[in-house]
Amino acid sequence: MSKPPLNILLCEPRGFCAGVDRAIQIVELALKKFGPPVYVRHEIVHNRHVVEDLEAKGTIFVDELDEIPDTRSPVIFSAHGVPKAIPEQAAARNLFYLDATCPLVSKVHIEAQRNYAAGLEILLIGHAGHPEVIGTIGQLPDGAVKLIETPSDALSFQPVSPNKLAYVTQTTLSVDDTREIVDILKRRFPAIIGPHKSDICYATTNRQAAVKEIAAKCDGFLVVGAPNSSNSNRLVEVAQRAGCQNASLVRNAAGIPWQKFDNVRTLGLTAGASAPESLVQEIIRAFSERFETSVERIVAAEENVAFNLPRQLRNVAAE
Repeated sequence: MSKPPLNILLCEPRGFCAGVDRAIQIVELALKKFGPPVYVRHEIVHNRHVVEDLEAKGTIFVDELDEIPDTRSPVIFSAHGVPKAIPEQAAARNLFYLDATCPLVSKVHIEAQRNYAAGLEILLIGHAGHPEVIGTIGQLPDGAVKLIETPSDALSFQPVSPNKLAYVTQTTLSVDDTREIVDILKRRFPAIIGPHKSDICYATTNRQAAVKEIAAKCDGFLVVGAPNSSNSNRLVEVAQRAGCQNASLVRNAAGIPWQKFDNVRTLGLTAGASAPESLVQEIIRAFSERFETSVERIVAAEENVAFNLPRQLRNVAAE
């Protein structure tokens, strides 16, 4: 029997961003320079495929530093950033640590610290419990940062002084949702100070823009990413709001909910910023077994961003 036709609209950019690429490089170069084991606090990025690949090479992932024995092996902090107390604990134990925090997350930390030092009350727009949010809140004393998750939070928030406010945001939020919250805060508190440039990172913005461009043309949409990946979950929401209700998040080809996609004729496909390209290609192959597929690249933006590696690893990277 002939296979039904399927046109796959493949979003570009998709997959790894510069911060994720840098974080993975840090672990791999540390393994190369110092040998295993290398310890990493929390998932280096939110993707099990990446984590399992690094585990196979000799990386040991832990939830907290007290799980790490006294060691000369490197200890790496994840791309999401950590509270100030974590490097302090590492230094107190004389652990050799490398910080893989994305530089764009570090930018948010610096903004929050600068505004707090200027006597401003700090609002953080983000999702409770996300490692990046925990890390940003942990840059300042307990209670110094107020978390705003929803428009309702923005409407009900009561500041100490309406004229002494500043906000920062998580880097992986929905651009549209964040704009709505910021608009409410600016309307209520005209003197509020925000970042000079949006804290939502270029990669999140570009991936959401690519999804918006094609969602209305699709009768099915797949986002490759992890359930705990904020930016991947936002891509599913963006696809649904932009015109494709039949949008799902999948870890890999094994997770495709075929009952939702058997009758699809135009499939949108993208990947969150921590999902490797190999998983995207795996999904294309899985659809090719069931459909007569054609793949059309939809380019929303070009990306050429790269971040410097920690100085301790630059000589290895240059080899």
